Amino acid sequence: MKKCLLVIDYQKDFVTGALGFQKAETLALGISYMIKDFKRQGHDVIYTFDTHDENYLETQEGKRLPIEHCIKGSDGHRLDSHIEALKTDEDMAFEKGAFGSLELGTYLRKKGYDVIECVGLVTNMCVLSNAVIAKAALPEARIIIHQDLCASFDDALHEAAIKTMASMHMDI
Repeated sequence: MKKCLLVIDYQKDFVTGALGFQKAETLALGISYMIKDFKRQGHDVIYTFDTHDENYLETQEGKRLPIEHCIKGSDGHRLDSHIEALKTDEDMAFEKGAFGSLELGTYLRKKGYDVIECVGLVTNMCVLSNAVIAKAALPEARIIIHQDLCASFDDALHEAAIKTMASMHMDI
C-alpha cells in the first residue's frame, strides 16, 4: 500500500510568527511523531509551504488578510524548528502562492497513493484546500484528516472545515 503524509504549512509564521496562534504551537510533538513513524515505515512525507513575495499586500489574499507572512527567504517562511529538523532532501516539498497547490495534485496523481494523511495549518484554508485537491487527484484514495493535528485560529472554522471534509468522504 502506497501511503504519504502531507505536512501542510507548519511554518514559523503560522506557529509563532506573524499569524501564529497558541493552538498551532501544541501540534509540533504529534506531527513530529507522525513524520518519524511514516519514515520508519518507508512511506513518503510531503511538505507544503505557504509562499509569498514582497508584493503580498497587493495580491487578492493580501488585500483580504493584510498581514505579511511566509515571505520567501524570510525566517517565517521556514518550517517550525521541531519539524524542520526532521525534513530531509529526499522529502518532496511544494511552495504555493495560494491556499492549495495544483502542482501537489499532479504529483499525487503521478505517484498513485492509496492513502494520504493530512496534518498542519490552517484547517479551514490550506488544509481544506489541499485535501480537496488530493481527493480530486486520487478520488479512490483514502484521505485521512488528523483533526487533532490540524488547527485554525478560529475553533468554529476548524470544526466547520472538519465537517466539510467528512462530508466529502474523507476520514476524520
